[in-house]
Amino acid sequence: MQPLFLNHSAVASSAGIGLDSTVDALAEMRSGLAPCGFETVALDTFVGQIADSLLVPVRDDLIEFDCRNNRIAQLCLRQDGFEQAVAGAREKYGAARIGVFMGTSTSGILETELAYRRRDASGALPMDFRYGTTHNTYSVAWFVQTYFGLTGPSMAISTACSSSAKAFGSASRMIAAGLCDAAVIGGVDSLCLTTLYGFGSLGLLSPVGCRPFDADRDGISIGEGAGMVLLEKTAHGGSADSIALLGVGESSDAYHMSTPHPEGLGARMAMEQALMSAGLQPSGVDYINLHGTGTRSNDATEDKAVCAVFGNDTPCSSTKGWTGHTLGACGAIDAIICALAIERGFMPGSVNTRAVEPAFGLRYLLDNRNQAPAIAMSNAFGFGGTNCSLLIGRVQA
Repeated sequence: MQPLFLNHSAVASSAGIGLDSTVDALAEMRSGLAPCGFETVALDTFVGQIADSLLVPVRDDLIEFDCRNNRIAQLCLRQDGFEQAVAGAREKYGAARIGVFMGTSTSGILETELAYRRRDASGALPMDFRYGTTHNTYSVAWFVQTYFGLTGPSMAISTACSSSAKAFGSASRMIAAGLCDAAVIGGVDSLCLTTLYGFGSLGLLSPVGCRPFDADRDGISIGEGAGMVLLEKTAHGGSADSIALLGVGESSDAYHMSTPHPEGLGARMAMEQALMSAGLQPSGVDYINLHGTGTRSNDATEDKAVCAVFGNDTPCSSTKGWTGHTLGACGAIDAIICALAIERGFMPGSVNTRAVEPAFGLRYLLDNRNQAPAIAMSNAFGFGGTNCSLLIGRVQA
């Protein structure tokens, strides 16, 4: 595929609000996870929660979209000059030539949960509850498009944990087809009772904070957050040395609704297709940001898949010990972390992980490495075997 440039990005998670804050947390090995105190949840687990005080109501003219998920989206959009970058792109291309591609898993489902608490005696939901602009999966894409006054192609992708990684694939195809010149790509997910109790019922929540690839790993830590990227066909300012999306690989192994293929078939196919689309050999990848959720089966499966494609020489790690598993947002957040690693000259280790599972073959980083990868892969693998791998790298003349 033709490289597409990540000309601007913004991020917000429990690990940090903004790019610099996120890099500081990574450098200091400072996790954003804490014991769960969200809403009325009574579960012995850690979560990656953004402070409520930071989640102000959405802009007055967009009040019909107001919900926790869109408040997180707005918080992210207001970081790192992202609003100004999109405004500049709109001036350059026109509102109809910029697409919006958002990934989410549960969207604003918390609004529905809260509304059910306020049902009247007949069971009717309160009159002020707005499903279409809050809970609706498309809500966040609609919100972002309206926020910027854009009128190009717009879609929400909800494929569990691969959602916002697959948004990069959809955007790249739309640009290649000539349907838009640039795209606002992102992922947003927020804490809610359905997610926390759902994963709790599966016995997948860690009581101590997730420890990806650790010999004693015992589950995931749910997080919330957002990542946003302005993707364009040309580098900002015509630079010949910029960060670009080099390849996208997607697969659906459909092995089981909640269990990955035991040999990592779908994950392996996604990584191989990403390499193929970028015209790269495995040896050309310097670092892999693993999906790395911290569950027994997911990490074991990803280890097999990565070793089958890359052997055991490529440095890799999971950054979910910092952010928690942000579900539909993790693809975008992890891709931005890969871009930051390239730009800022480091490979992140793995906070919380102490001793890697002895049976694993991959080259797992426990500590940060002061070495800049030229090309990084970001993996996002979701329930039902929906997989996506992205290749991000520095493009030089």
